Amino acid sequence: MLKDLVKQSRSYRGYDESREITREELMELVDCARYAPSSVNRQPFQYYLAYTKEQLDIIQPLTGWARALPKMKLPHPGKRPTAFIVICQNTRWDGDLNRYLRDVGIVAQTMLLAAVEKGLGGIMIGNFSPRRIAEALALPEHLAPMLIVALGKPDETIVLTEIEGGGSTDYYRDGQDVHYVPKRKLEDVVL
Repeated sequence: MLKDLVKQSRSYRGYDESREITREELMELVDCARYAPSSVNRQPFQYYLAYTKEQLDIIQPLTGWARALPKMKLPHPGKRPTAFIVICQNTRWDGDLNRYLRDVGIVAQTMLLAAVEKGLGGIMIGNFSPRRIAEALALPEHLAPMLIVALGKPDETIVLTEIEGGGSTDYYRDGQDVHYVPKRKLEDVVL
């Protein structure tokens, strides 16, 4: 069951904008994430929940998508996410922004797996300026944006493929906008 959720949890870059996400749904995702393991149990994160049109219009243009596809502007018009969670580190709880980078990934993946279970999907976005996000959202100085999770109802086709030992892991899209994600084979990743 978990393996099925992991396979369904892709980095979606296209969403059905008619499916809005509520504050309550975002709270459920954060509630799952707060149970995730944390280095020395510090739990340094707080979460900015964005789900209104005004909030989405502020965050969307401040994020960069699909850096490996530089000729393509994603998400396509009409396919934007309908929610964002900005994972912030509270520097009053711990000021070392490098110490919890693994924890950021753990809480983000936990939220994305919980989203898949609800028929939603998302993507982790690291391509943004923390200063610009903090300013745009009027975050207090002690909250440092670490990662953004975009969420929505997926509206694109993603195909996982297996590559041979030396094959490229670069993702790509075909002429029908199907997104292909090459994965290394199990025998190639185990030492």
